[in-house]
Amino acid sequence: GISVWLSEFWKLQFLKMAEVRATNVTAVAHKVTRSKRAQNLGVDVRFRGCTIWFTGLSGAGKTTLSFAVEAELCQRGIPCYGLDGDNMRTGLNKNLGFSPEDRAENIRRVGEVAKLFADGGIVALASFISPFRRDRTLCRELHEKDGLRFIECYVATPLKVCEERDPKGLYKKARAGIIKGFTGIDGDYEEPQNPDIVVGTEGESIAENVKKVLMFLEGEGIIPRRRPEPQELFVSPEDLDAKTKEAASLPKLDIDKLTTQWLQVLSEGWATPLRGFMREKEFLQTLHFNCIRKGDVSVTNQSVPIVCPVTMEEKEALIGAVAVTLVFEGKHLAILRNPEFYEARKEERCARQWGTTDARHPYISQVMAAGDWLVGGDIEALQRIKWGDGLDEYRLTPRELQAEFARRNADAVYAFQLRNPVHNGHALLMQDTRERLVKEGYRNPVLLLHPLGGWTKEDDVPLQTRMKQHECVLNEGVLPVDSTVVAIFPSPMMYAGPTEVQWHAKARMNCGADYYIVGRDPAGMKHPANDDENLYHADHGREVLQMAPGLEALKIIPFRVAAYNKKKSKMDFFDPANAQDFEFISGSKMRKLAREGLNPPDGFMCPTGWQVLSTFYRERAAQQANSK
Repeated sequence: GISVWLSEFWKLQFLKMAEVRATNVTAVAHKVTRSKRAQNLGVDVRFRGCTIWFTGLSGAGKTTLSFAVEAELCQRGIPCYGLDGDNMRTGLNKNLGFSPEDRAENIRRVGEVAKLFADGGIVALASFISPFRRDRTLCRELHEKDGLRFIECYVATPLKVCEERDPKGLYKKARAGIIKGFTGIDGDYEEPQNPDIVVGTEGESIAENVKKVLMFLEGEGIIPRRRPEPQELFVSPEDLDAKTKEAASLPKLDIDKLTTQWLQVLSEGWATPLRGFMREKEFLQTLHFNCIRKGDVSVTNQSVPIVCPVTMEEKEALIGAVAVTLVFEGKHLAILRNPEFYEARKEERCARQWGTTDARHPYISQVMAAGDWLVGGDIEALQRIKWGDGLDEYRLTPRELQAEFARRNADAVYAFQLRNPVHNGHALLMQDTRERLVKEGYRNPVLLLHPLGGWTKEDDVPLQTRMKQHECVLNEGVLPVDSTVVAIFPSPMMYAGPTEVQWHAKARMNCGADYYIVGRDPAGMKHPANDDENLYHADHGREVLQMAPGLEALKIIPFRVAAYNKKKSKMDFFDPANAQDFEFISGSKMRKLAREGLNPPDGFMCPTGWQVLSTFYRERAAQQANSK
């Protein structure tokens, strides 16, 4: 009928405007290839140029969404540029009005400009009402004939909502008859029939819609995944019998508990994309660059070496083997394929990783005592490592954590790493983070309370006690049970300050965290030669995290300083202007109170949690007294 005739009529008008009128013109091919542009522009060698076309009614939120996506892409190092309707009409298209012909020409020009951006390796983000399917279809064809992706994102905010928003007062004018032919009122809007992405139908927040767009781009391979898919290194069930028999026949290498903990880290996928204990090139990149370059030349953060030490005697016995079975306490845990032996370079490693070679440092002392060689190679884990301490149920792998976040319908995950009991200052920060995320538009942010569960130094509170104390924190409602996941991070603690905190953040990113809370002096300790000073600057950990290569997609939340507010009788964010109202309760003071069976000020820690901690310190003091 009439609508078909009009559609064909305006299609002819559009084609007429696109008609080539210039003569004696010859297109010239570029000498620079798209892959070469990608090398110079992007985070890796992959060409990512495309156009994302945001269409919808006036006031739907197209520009707001496109600019928010632009900001996120920039944070990830993806070249991009937002093309907004009003902005285009103040420059390139300022000679166009709002007649049907001019509107069609407006979209045609934008389509051509977006194509140029895309051809240059840039993600073009075009936000235009573009009410007619024919215009959008022709823009798509314009891209696709040159081998460029055109992604249509329908911002499907209902007319009623758009009219209620009316940010420019245009709907009011249209209803009053001041503006004629206004899209959605007396002008048609033809909804996309098969859009690539649809957002805005259920009143989602900007943050939710940004996440949906980015997930689509990741799924299509247009941008790299914000976090790699965790690569578990376990042998498949169908191959397990054959591999178990093979392991029994191979040369054996006995490993200690510390190395077994690192094997657990590797096999569960925390160190993705590592496929096993580091070979020498990976070791060198880690020491010198705090990251590893992948095959596509992109980098992944890996700030700490994950290595398997061997003695000279073990090395000599295993030279020439194509595979080795790793054994702990008589159990065949994994096969190490194509072993590569290289010098441990202990002094150089310690100087770079810790900034000191002082063997009084508790982890350095273990490095120095271990074998003088390292062996690297790909891992095939024969079994999941269990410790039988009653806490294995909390040792969730990255994949299991991602599944748990999905089960809880988390739209944001914020992680808190700790190796100490939780006091109400910690809880205040976690509560504040949740409130900030809700204000940003997230509906269900979930906290990952993730205590470190590997080796720690002797004077740290042991894992069993910490887990009991964390349970009390949840039982007393200090942290919300429904939106908190408690799990154990299997990594050993290295006390390597800003170097190590990158590892802590990277591992949490691998398991699904979007945000990472970092405190003062993370992964730090007292100087081994001078107990009156810290080994690392208290602020450098959080500063380094915000600059670290390979962690750009993880949003860092710096730890706000909390102290006990004597006036309010609770933990509060420190206010320098009223410093006299605050008391800093140090770890040493807390331990002294606990040993003596005294209570801290009300509001410092949940009472049952304090009881767990106090009992532990009193029992430890009694044991130390009896051992003398």
